[in-house]
Amino acid sequence: MKVSVIVPAYNEEGSIGRCLVSLSRQTIPRSDYELIVVDGGSSDATVAEAEPLCDLVFVQESERVGGARNDGVARATGPIVATTDADCIVPPDWLEVILAGFNRYPDAVQLYGPVDPIEGTFKNRVSLTLANTFARAGYYTRTFYYTLGCNTAFRKDAFIRAGMYRCVDAGDDLEIARRMARYGRVVFENRMRVGFSMRRYEKFGTLKSLYEWVAIVARGGSSEKYQYTRRDYK
Repeated sequence: MKVSVIVPAYNEEGSIGRCLVSLSRQTIPRSDYELIVVDGGSSDATVAEAEPLCDLVFVQESERVGGARNDGVARATGPIVATTDADCIVPPDWLEVILAGFNRYPDAVQLYGPVDPIEGTFKNRVSLTLANTFARAGYYTRTFYYTLGCNTAFRKDAFIRAGMYRCVDAGDDLEIARRMARYGRVVFENRMRVGFSMRRYEKFGTLKSLYEWVAIVARGGSSEKYQYTRRDYK
């Protein structure tokens, strides 16, 4: 079962190399997955850094980071699509865990998991411990799915039937799970972890960032006042 990994990127020359290297060192054979980078029109060396390390790099056509992921899925050849961010680092067994999860849950259409801070300060560890606890609480109480685009995988056919990501300011990666659940099971897989960069939280403030991800999605994932944290993303 081939996996297509989609990585949206915009001016990530300082991060995308380590992300793609981690994706290149998976425990499953390299021939079993493809790496696709969707560039938002970077003005730095993002594309040059990415091209030697992945199978396909192209400039996105749709708006926002959700649109970049949709563009990547449109080019994907695998029946399973996994998404992460250009400033994340994935463990060697990330794709193995994803494939095992879909095999374990034949009715699953989406998997997601917790995130760990790359910048491991005490504040960052506490923030993501709370976020992961929040995600588990929502899942096990069946009240909401706190899914993040940096650590999510889909069955491609169900993702397309669900209408794919909405190209909105924020919350696109949380909102999609509600629609995916109409087509099958959305599963929280605790072993499916990624290293998550806290640089945007540190730049814009943890409370404000959490507001963007939680309050905006509650209103349908769109806000003119509070823009998506990649504020200069296409």
